[in-house]
Amino acid sequence: MRGDGAAAGSDVTIADAQREVRDVFLNGSVGQLVSGVIWLASAALGTWGEKRWAIVALVAGGMFIFPLTQLVLRLSGRRFALSAHNPLGYLAMQVAFIVPLTLPVAGGAALHNVNWFYPAVMIIVGAHYLPFVFLYGMREYAVLAGILLGAGVALGLAMPRTFATGGWLGGAALLAFAAWAAARQETGVQS
Repeated sequence: MRGDGAAAGSDVTIADAQREVRDVFLNGSVGQLVSGVIWLASAALGTWGEKRWAIVALVAGGMFIFPLTQLVLRLSGRRFALSAHNPLGYLAMQVAFIVPLTLPVAGGAALHNVNWFYPAVMIIVGAHYLPFVFLYGMREYAVLAGILLGAGVALGLAMPRTFATGGWLGGAALLAFAAWAAARQETGVQS
């Protein structure tokens, strides 16, 4: 894509590419729904089960967010992939690798204090959402990123002896964003 908004060799603009991302992925609502459910399942394990299984559930479940999102989109009869000419597909793929490549940081935090696991993952996932602002063309992803980043830092500092609170808050934030993004998709309102 050229800086003037048009892709070299095509007539796809940045706005067109972002619109397709929003349309195909329903403003990210399905991915946020899948993520939120995984976070809440993990938090439930952390509250009523063992911490190690809660950690395994979030890490392992996180590896299936994109495939589960694809499955939900396919089952709904919707298109589930960007067109081959959309150059933002490459950005989406790169953004997807942020979380798994930075999870060792959460592991290190948890080795020091297991109760820092969720706050650390909230910070990682919050940072992961910053490029979504451009990918989707939605400034609201900066708000979601800020909520997760801020809550992760606050929980890590203010509640270092509490384990599952970050899991519940992270899951709730993701589900709330999913509901908002789905409603916004239905009304056709965009940033």
